[in-house]
Amino acid sequence: MELDFQKMPDQLIPAIVQDADTGQVLMLGYFNTEAWQQTQAQGRVTFYSRSKNRLWTKGETSGNYLQVVSLHADCDQDAVLVRARPDGPTCHRGTTSCFESEVPQEIGASLSGHPGPVPVGVGMPAPAVGLLVELDRLIERRRLHPAEEPGSYTVRLFEKGLARIAQKVGEEAVETIIDAMAGNRAGVAGEAADLVYHLLVLLRASGSSLDEMLAVLHQRHQRIGAGHRRPLPE
Repeated sequence: MELDFQKMPDQLIPAIVQDADTGQVLMLGYFNTEAWQQTQAQGRVTFYSRSKNRLWTKGETSGNYLQVVSLHADCDQDAVLVRARPDGPTCHRGTTSCFESEVPQEIGASLSGHPGPVPVGVGMPAPAVGLLVELDRLIERRRLHPAEEPGSYTVRLFEKGLARIAQKVGEEAVETIIDAMAGNRAGVAGEAADLVYHLLVLLRASGSSLDEMLAVLHQRHQRIGAGHRRPLPE
């Protein structure tokens, strides 16, 4: 993939980094030729730092690297979309995204031509899948690095083993059914949340993942869209 660095006055090409799983916009950076080549070669996002006047690999100090999933140049080859998986918070303030601040209401009104803030939305992950992805990442981190939070409930679950985790999934499923049959709307939502959490733990303990489960759902959805009438469960 070639970029047209020569058309830019400072030969720096802007790049937006997007979380490959949630779609959340994480940060803006700039590539020069060397940073672009290093990013492709190493699979981690490296930018040219205008303040440091040198190449800068995101996470070189904090350890919160951005692992490249895919790179996309725009139609004029003078801007890049980087889809990546972050190893931790992207912003130096400790937040997931550098775009956490909403446009003030009075500015939003003048920009949009009507009262109210501009619905930017770039600082927020997809509300459903994005939250599940974040939870799945945290669960996997607890599994791989139990010493970071030795007293956490998730770490203790993994220590008790697959059989106990499977038992918890069964218990939470039964409690969800009981509340559903009793017409307890608030209760069934809470028990279902517990069930989903324990199911994510079970997936990781079994060597599977949320990604694999979603891939199966996607394949079944495509079959239905192609005219197959078989319901999702098999």
